[in-house]
Amino acid sequence: MATNYAKYLQLVNASTNYARRMKRLSNRIFGEVAIPTNSKSMKVVRMFEARPLHTNEDIIHYYPRHVETHALMLKLREYGLFRDEHQDFKEEMKRLRALRGKVKVWKRYLDQTKTQ
Repeated sequence: MATNYAKYLQLVNASTNYARRMKRLSNRIFGEVAIPTNSKSMKVVRMFEARPLHTNEDIIHYYPRHVETHALMLKLREYGLFRDEHQDFKEEMKRLRALRGKVKVWKRYLDQTKTQ
């Protein structure tokens, strides 16, 4: 049995047309690159062989919990422990607009008030 395997290895490593075709067939069966390619194409092959990014725990949990952090900052702002200058600016602009009588009224809001 071992001699048959050794003969097969010699046959595959030979440079005959049959050996090349058998090597390509073997590579296709076992999911390898059938025909030798350049390094640029091999990069694409390795990319498709790699584990999908959406299943990688390091990538999934890379970013902090934005929603929870935002809710926490809103609560802290209500308590006066955090100053959000951008939100302060937006509220001040809304207040000044109301003083000038330029309050925005949404059309959808008007339609809802008429039907009630």
